[in-house]
Amino acid sequence: MVVHDEPPVPAGASPSVRQGMRYRFRVAAGRPSTVLGVLGLVLFGYLIVVPIVTMVIQGVTVGPRDTLTVQRPAGSLTSYYLWRVFLSPVAGDLFWRPLLHTVIVSACSVALSLLLGGLLAWLLARTDVFARRWFSTALIVPYMLPTWAFALAWSTVFKNRTAGGQPGWLESIGFTPPDWLAYGGIPITIIFTLYFSPLVILLLGNALERFDPQLEDSARSLGAGYWTVVRTILIPLMRPAILSAATLILAKVLGEFGVTYILGLPTDFNVLATSLYRNISTRDSGAAAVIASAIIVIGLLSLWVDVHFLKEARRFVTIGGKGSTDRIQLLGRLRVPATALCGLAFVLSVIVPIGVLLLSTLMHRPADFSLDNFTLSYWFGHDLDTAGFTDGVLVSSAVWSAAWNTFWIVGVAAVCAGVLGQLVGYVVVRSPSRLLATTLRQLTFLPYLVPGIAFAVAYLSLFAVPRGPIPALYGTAAILVLIYMAEQMPFASRAGISSMMQLGSDLEDAAQAAGAGWWRRMAGIVLPIQKRSLATGMLLPFIAGVRSLSLVVILTVPGMDVLTTFALKLVEFGFTQAANGVVLIVSAIAFGGTYAIQKTMKADLGRGLGE
Repeated sequence: MVVHDEPPVPAGASPSVRQGMRYRFRVAAGRPSTVLGVLGLVLFGYLIVVPIVTMVIQGVTVGPRDTLTVQRPAGSLTSYYLWRVFLSPVAGDLFWRPLLHTVIVSACSVALSLLLGGLLAWLLARTDVFARRWFSTALIVPYMLPTWAFALAWSTVFKNRTAGGQPGWLESIGFTPPDWLAYGGIPITIIFTLYFSPLVILLLGNALERFDPQLEDSARSLGAGYWTVVRTILIPLMRPAILSAATLILAKVLGEFGVTYILGLPTDFNVLATSLYRNISTRDSGAAAVIASAIIVIGLLSLWVDVHFLKEARRFVTIGGKGSTDRIQLLGRLRVPATALCGLAFVLSVIVPIGVLLLSTLMHRPADFSLDNFTLSYWFGHDLDTAGFTDGVLVSSAVWSAAWNTFWIVGVAAVCAGVLGQLVGYVVVRSPSRLLATTLRQLTFLPYLVPGIAFAVAYLSLFAVPRGPIPALYGTAAILVLIYMAEQMPFASRAGISSMMQLGSDLEDAAQAAGAGWWRRMAGIVLPIQKRSLATGMLLPFIAGVRSLSLVVILTVPGMDVLTTFALKLVEFGFTQAANGVVLIVSAIAFGGTYAIQKTMKADLGRGLGE
């Protein structure tokens, strides 16, 4: 039996008011949506809030390894880790220099992505560029691939002897790229620009297509030229979409580990994510907790800035009665160059990286394009001359083990996220308590604001040791399932909420009046109607989980690798062909899953999923 505490009744309230409040509370407490909401708050509070709080506590309490250094017992409060990260002689290497690199890379990536993505979005949405519809889909393909696939392709072409191992393609043909071109901030920024430009195309493209034509008509009737309309009307109205794109890119760059690790490590170019990883690797958990907390604070600050300026930008928003405009700007002589720019963007962001990765897996010697140098050994061969990895990618038991771990761990997490997302949507839409619904909605969105590697540190802080009835989960598949599921709840819950808002309660009310219990109503009515949304709520987390590296790089152990962490280990050991082959497999799974979502939802990828 569940006992519900009644809410406090305002002093001085009349007996009828008191009785009414108590009655409404009993009715709300007895509804399945309320019970599910309370259980959801408990579950997601433990899986999302408690790890972050535990991590923050770890940053201000003495760890067992530092009792002699701090001269205090383990668990006592200390400012040692704060001093070590922010003020000590090593603070420059631990935090300030990585912070500077992070700020520079983030600012340049955001600016260049907005510039390139905004230009392409305008060409595709507002001009007569050739093959507009095809480019609208083709130019967002890079965002379906793992970020660090681009880093591996860049390294395959540009790396020099600084990193050791096989030479890059350019070095193999006699040109040794300088370190600034092979590694560090410049290639990292270029890759982020190519990778995040599709996100800008999606966000700004949708906004441009919904631009109210009445505003342009009014400006034109007053004598304004096209570029005056763009400068004084179109760009101000695009400000919310521009700010959203900038905030999303910044949040992604803050937590991105793979690109900065592959291209930053050889020249000691550390950002906050790699500095955090380095501290975890050296078991400096207190300093790691402080750095992770700083990353989260920066992410939250960027969100606050976005919300603040978005409120200001809403002053410019108008709602017209004619819907979106189909007016197209005729480019004239610029039509061919504009189409060439779109084609160049597609070649650089899709054809070149995928082509480089594929060709590298088919060559014995880098950049030797003679026929006798091509081979399928790195895919199907045995007894290869790469010590420690002697079988081809598709016949390697280690690769198949990582693939199996990926499919079942990510699959279980995706199914759980999809089902829980539908239940969250049910609670948010059906619950009579707005406080409960709003709290649950915001709680499930919180992981979106926490960079992946910082969230992983939070999970390591909570689950590395036994806590009450919960055993230590580090080194097990359970911690991977939980973090994959929790990290993808923002997408799964939004899918559930959106679909439930479109489902009226009439059918469920009729079934309830006929005597059907809640489980029967859910199994016989709600879930069958919502099967497309449920499929989407599972597929999206699965795709994101398959290509995720930052989230699990510090949580996997030997024997429990997934494809992404296994590929990173191949990179560390210098097995270039094998690493690139595994990344191609991950890319194929991610692209295939995204295509499956398109078919499931009957959506146009060029207009964004769910449109």
